[in-house]
Amino acid sequence: MKNIRIKVAYQGTNYCGWQKQKDSLGIQGELEYAGQKVFASKIDVTGSGRTDAGVHALGQVANFKVETTIPIDKIPEVLNNKLPKDIAVLEAVEVDEDFHSRFSAHNKTYRYQIYPSRIRSPFYKDTCYQVKSPLDLDRMKKEVKGLVGAHDFVGFMSSGSSVKTTVREIYDAKVFEEGDLIVLELTGNGFLYNMVRIIAGTLVDMGRGYIGDSMVDILESKERGRAGHTAPPQGLFLKEVEY
Repeated sequence: MKNIRIKVAYQGTNYCGWQKQKDSLGIQGELEYAGQKVFASKIDVTGSGRTDAGVHALGQVANFKVETTIPIDKIPEVLNNKLPKDIAVLEAVEVDEDFHSRFSAHNKTYRYQIYPSRIRSPFYKDTCYQVKSPLDLDRMKKEVKGLVGAHDFVGFMSSGSSVKTTVREIYDAKVFEEGDLIVLELTGNGFLYNMVRIIAGTLVDMGRGYIGDSMVDILESKERGRAGHTAPPQGLFLKEVEY
């Protein structure tokens, strides 16, 4: 039995999220369905973490165990032949038997894309958050630095999640311009439910001038009401998972 780790990219617009549901395959289910066709046996795909409906990935990582004679370097190609066009397996490697894509991960990087324009773009509608109001980019760049370090992010978590601790460590946090877009990137050892989207919404509200408090003050308050709105899902990408 081989333990295969795969790197997956997908546009999540048409899916219920990563996790398969009773009435929808999700990205996970699509991979398992394609795998069953390729390997002629059922596979259970485990991801590094869930992404919600409408959220995308540039570098989701998953693993599954299977008996196969297919060369490992050919697995992306044969799986992609059976997958929808908005999901792609980018690479595959054989890993140790005890490797687990979720529990073995050291950190993750998320990317959030903002399109600051009064005029909508048909090309960005599914992959960016359009913000029509002018944004103070300098303030957004300054405030995002307050996220770096180990903090209790309970004020940046949506209700409906049960976790042992709400403390997470952010290793890198930056806001920068990239062509027509404003991009937020966060690297950390873990993220709470909707944490990145709430951070993105808070930075947008700061950029609009709706929030006068500093990011540090909001963090220390531990109050969800002090943070900004939850930015929509289509701007969010799981960029990278490191092991």
